[in-house]
Amino acid sequence: MTNQQLFYNIGRLVQVRENTNKPLRGKELNHLPAIDNAWMKVKDGKIEDYGPMYQLPENFTGKKWDLCGRMVLPAWVDSHTHIVYAQSREEEFVMKILGKSYEEIAESGGGILNSALRLRECPEEDLYASAKKRLDEVISLGTGAIEIKSGYGLDTASELKMLRVINRLKEEHPEIPIKRTFLGAHAIPPEFKSNREGYIKQIIEEMLPRIEEQGLADYVDVFCEKGFFTEDESDRILKAGLNHGLKTKVHANELALSGGVQVGVRNNAVSVDHLECMGDEEISLLKDSDTIATLLPSTAFFLDIDYAPARKLIDSGLAVSLASDYNPGTTPSGRLPFVLSLACIKMKMTPEEAINAMTINSAFAMESQHHCGSISRGKLANFIVLKEVPSIAFLPYAFGTDWIEKVYLGGIDNGQKPKVRS
Repeated sequence: MTNQQLFYNIGRLVQVRENTNKPLRGKELNHLPAIDNAWMKVKDGKIEDYGPMYQLPENFTGKKWDLCGRMVLPAWVDSHTHIVYAQSREEEFVMKILGKSYEEIAESGGGILNSALRLRECPEEDLYASAKKRLDEVISLGTGAIEIKSGYGLDTASELKMLRVINRLKEEHPEIPIKRTFLGAHAIPPEFKSNREGYIKQIIEEMLPRIEEQGLADYVDVFCEKGFFTEDESDRILKAGLNHGLKTKVHANELALSGGVQVGVRNNAVSVDHLECMGDEEISLLKDSDTIATLLPSTAFFLDIDYAPARKLIDSGLAVSLASDYNPGTTPSGRLPFVLSLACIKMKMTPEEAINAMTINSAFAMESQHHCGSISRGKLANFIVLKEVPSIAFLPYAFGTDWIEKVYLGGIDNGQKPKVRS
């Protein structure tokens, strides 16, 4: 039996696109198509049709929902997160307040190495339970598709444990697209402090073959950054990942011009992420490639560092996306409505650019554009119903207001969806 629903009296149906074959670049990002006074029909969890109210389907026999003039947007797509971790790191937050830098905290055994130590000791079931709570939280805030990375294990057993948790989340949440990224090259673990090459060999010769054998990941990622992995080391790891069937992503240029953009473009990366530090060479390389530039403004906010030059990137014609970077050390939040505000306030993106970057372009950044990121026929009915708001610009403007009324996944109100017991 088919499940049909009709949502009608939609004040504005936002991000309606007939064609989503390529990401938006440059000036295209400022166009956000919408239908005023609209309806949308959902069948078996997917968007079947939509249109203006004067074309409302007659003799519809399924469930009908009067949205009373509310605005509807596609659910957010969060293409860069680290939501599988053992414990929070608020003690490092206090260290930052007292003047310690990100690099100083990492050098003292904090940062990624702190999370790795805790994760290695954490039972897999506990790791899953905490990650599930975070996933449920971000869904309630409007996220309808998500990428999740490993990288807090830094040994074979722990990295595989993280990836199994991500796979379990994916299996138990079929209503939300989840992409899995292997980030074993997140830091050099303490036991390899004097043997960098030994750890890189473990990633290439031990971790990657087992990940391929068990089918645990979609992407390989590397933290190509000062004090972490060099451009040459990153290149070797990414190429090894490609040989094991994993497409590439790169953490690039968060703290310095690290060569991350160069190595990402060279290896046809789906996205290069962070990009707080950018030069003309990096911009030119991205403009001539299919690699998405993913910006993470809440990381810059939390670390109190310079924001990525979004205005320059967009005006140069790049394909830009936005994501949360939800992680315990530098962005302990997956609240994408706040990311939307930061993108406008701190990076001078227009509301339309920011919404496009956080929906359709972010879908391209995790290769889920055929399933989510816009109101399009055949895509998943993952969407947000807003409370009464006057305009699109109100969303980033009202940065402290909870303007989400309901989140639907597969056409089902997530607040009414039975929770799977963990």
